[in-house]
Amino acid sequence: MLESLQNHFLIATPQLEGSYFGRSVTYICEHNKEGAMGIVINQKAEMTLQQLLCMTEEAFTLDDNHADDQIFSGGPVSRDRGFILHTTQPGFSSSLALTSEIMVTTSKDILSVIGNDDGPQQSIVALGYAGWSPGQLEEELESNSWLTLEADLDLLFNVPAEDKWQAAIDKIGIDIWQLAPNVGHA
Repeated sequence: MLESLQNHFLIATPQLEGSYFGRSVTYICEHNKEGAMGIVINQKAEMTLQQLLCMTEEAFTLDDNHADDQIFSGGPVSRDRGFILHTTQPGFSSSLALTSEIMVTTSKDILSVIGNDDGPQQSIVALGYAGWSPGQLEEELESNSWLTLEADLDLLFNVPAEDKWQAAIDKIGIDIWQLAPNVGHA
């Protein structure tokens, strides 16, 4: 089995153009013998943080400078569930440390601080996730659907969503449009 791709980015190759994952960058939260789970970090949903918080039954404090923060479409699975990737800040009821610098939280209690100065320093709010059954991601990698890159905080949080795919390709240092779909198969 392939070494774990946890804390890596999956970068869609041109082979995925026209699919849900076309030009996507996915942060892999978990990858083991049971499959993989990730969050697409560059596909904007048609919603802002203010609109999302208004849909909840609770009143949340939202700073004006966060009202227009973009919500992302994290993947085609469980689109009604929220996943917040954020810099480390413990104390939420359902969080998992992915690295010493990155956590994912799925509990609603983070919403009380995500839009103000009490929240994590950096975050991405996504609805849904991407999931792969055992061996499925490995098959997709073998068929050249994805390139991989070790994750870094700058690309994860600081690069604008519309630039993440190209920035990831640039970090790898290739001309992606020169890849043949059968590269690597002898």
